[in-house]
Amino acid sequence: MFSLNRRLHMLNWRVIGSIIGYALLMEGALLVLPLIVDIFYGEQVWHAYLLTILCCLVCGATLAALKSKHSYFAKEGMIAVGLTWIILSFFGGLPFFFSSEIPSLVDCFFETVSGFTTTGSSILTDVEALSHASLFWRSFTHWIGGMGILVFLLAIVPRSNDRMMHVMRAEAPGPIIGKLVPRLRESAAILYKIYLVLTAVMVLFLLLGGMPLFDSLCTTFGTAGTGGFAIKNTSIAFYDSVYLEMVIAVFMLLFGINFNMFYFLLIKNVRSVFRNEELRMYLLIVACSVVMIAFNILSLYDGSLLQAFRYAFFQVATVISTTGYSTADFNLWPMFSKMILLTLMIVGACAGSTAGGLKISRLTVLLKRTKLDLQRLLHPQKVDVITMDGKVIDKNVVHQICSYFFCYILILVIILLIVSLDNFDMESTVSACFSCLGNVGPGLGIAGPLGNFSMFSDLSKIVLSFAMLIGRLEIYPILIFLAAFLSHARRHRRSKD
Repeated sequence: MFSLNRRLHMLNWRVIGSIIGYALLMEGALLVLPLIVDIFYGEQVWHAYLLTILCCLVCGATLAALKSKHSYFAKEGMIAVGLTWIILSFFGGLPFFFSSEIPSLVDCFFETVSGFTTTGSSILTDVEALSHASLFWRSFTHWIGGMGILVFLLAIVPRSNDRMMHVMRAEAPGPIIGKLVPRLRESAAILYKIYLVLTAVMVLFLLLGGMPLFDSLCTTFGTAGTGGFAIKNTSIAFYDSVYLEMVIAVFMLLFGINFNMFYFLLIKNVRSVFRNEELRMYLLIVACSVVMIAFNILSLYDGSLLQAFRYAFFQVATVISTTGYSTADFNLWPMFSKMILLTLMIVGACAGSTAGGLKISRLTVLLKRTKLDLQRLLHPQKVDVITMDGKVIDKNVVHQICSYFFCYILILVIILLIVSLDNFDMESTVSACFSCLGNVGPGLGIAGPLGNFSMFSDLSKIVLSFAMLIGRLEIYPILIFLAAFLSHARRHRRSKD
């Protein structure tokens, strides 16, 4: 513990502050977009966005001016990412507060954290009461947070260097993160080009289906970031279009795939795509889940197999990709179907995608590790290794995945105990915690697809907000930041004594 406190005390706080400053400047620039939307629609909330932009620019410029000649390492990258996401979420919620569209600061923070972390859980009881600017910004936070706030910064800031790999590794979802090409900035730029192209293609498909431009943009932002903030109270069910539902479902599944696969397709390395175990497992889980749920809910749709498959396919796509859109109230489905969806909330999609959850690659490694341990019990002399895609996985990576899983379960238990103080039913409490930590969005019960999180206490909202941050940043950046904060608080208290 003394060693940890000493290392935290020696952190390069100037470079951490500088990274946060550049991120705030970027957020201020991005807030210009909803400001333009408000000017276009004339709904008079421009002052809320202008004031927030000024706050971002002043604070951002002050922090960005901090200079340090010293190098920084993984611990600084972790803390910079954790602290940046918390600060950007606070500033990002200010337009809702300044415009009085969401009068509570806790609710503003919850809503914006849910946006940036691409969770999609909401405290709003009437989404359509928001201004167009706020609906746009709310959905746009999904798009920004989907690929990563600081990964976006790496893609556009010329001064990015290989030290920034610590930032990218801390923010990117999945057990392993590497560069697609030798230069880090080019890797980040490639990822965002793929992201932009898929986003543009989806907008085009939605427009061809008759969806208005504003709706198409907001829906695409929510799909690309696998977030699921809808701009209609009844979510995607509002449009009552099989075509739109299928387009959105397919793109939700696409954004749940490791983006490296799209890069391999671009360079015509099709073999690597087909050999990818995680992708094959992902598609298999989707197919099996759709079939099982479709037959389980068949009686609810007058025996129409097409209708059952329509709703089953959309809900499986939205839950496993952790997007959170809905076309049906799956609270009314049989318990078997709800349990499959709850399991998919935990599993999530692929590493290296914009989706949340534990990630299929981690679960695959854990299953292989369990199988190997069982084989060693039967054959003690057996020497074997764990492989993925024909490559041996380093023992340190396997160890990290096991540690991650333990931390995930431990954090989940702590969150469940705190949220249970609200005394809601078990279905609502458990699913709300699972959905926030897994960045899924809707849960079951009062937090279901037609419900919201407004009934939870402020304490639960704050805890669930940090659960969303922990889930999106995959535990360690937030835990290391909290350790640094507590260490500083202890030193401050001792100095006063």
